[in-house]
Amino acid sequence: MPDDIRDNKALHRFELDADGHTAVAYYRLADGVMTFTHTEVAREVEGRGIASRLVRGALEQARAQGLKVVPRCSFVGAYMALHPEFLDLQA
Repeated sequence: MPDDIRDNKALHRFELDADGHTAVAYYRLADGVMTFTHTEVAREVEGRGIASRLVRGALEQARAQGLKVVPRCSFVGAYMALHPEFLDLQA
């Protein structure tokens, strides 16, 4: 996982700082499955690939931990559909 993407376990979200804003990808973790529920990027920094970078890092972390993934967040689902290298993670 890139050093700039943090897994904030206390808040159940991955975080990425970008120009004074924090992009987040919320998840639930249970029984070896990470369920992504929502991804959020401030309007001021939209359109720079920040959400994609965040989700890629989060999926890489899930893989490193041997977790399966359920993309309840539409952005995470769309990202996985466009990046078939992560489809093996789907629960």
